[in-house]
This record gives sequence, C-alpha cells and structure tokens, in this order.
Amino acid sequence: MANVKITLVKSLNGRLQKHIATAESLGLRKIGDETVQPVNPQTQGKLAKIGYLVKVEEVK
Repeated sequence: MANVKITLVKSLNGRLQKHIATAESLGLRKIGDETVQPVNPQTQGKLAKIGYLVKVEEVK
C-alpha cells in the first residue's frame, strides 16, 4: 500500500477549530512537523480539508 509524507507548512493559529483538530489527528502540531500516513479514504478526506496548510509528498 502507498504512503504519503505530510508536512505542516502553515501555522494553525487563527484557523477553524475543525481544521486544527484534523491537523492534530494526523500528528501535526507545529510548523515543520512531518508524518507518514497510508493512502486511504480517511487520509484523503483529511488532506482535502486542510490541504492549504500542508505539503504532501509520495513515499516509495
């Protein structure tokens, strides 16, 4: 199964509470935090919600 590396590149300050909760559910709390997640419908939905805050790279 494929994985993606997600990096928080914008601050969570002043964002909607739902967007902050979504970022934290991915393990992203501070700018520069990175996490590797599997590509599945749950992860894709989270990325659709907070895509403007993160950078996504495919991991091989």
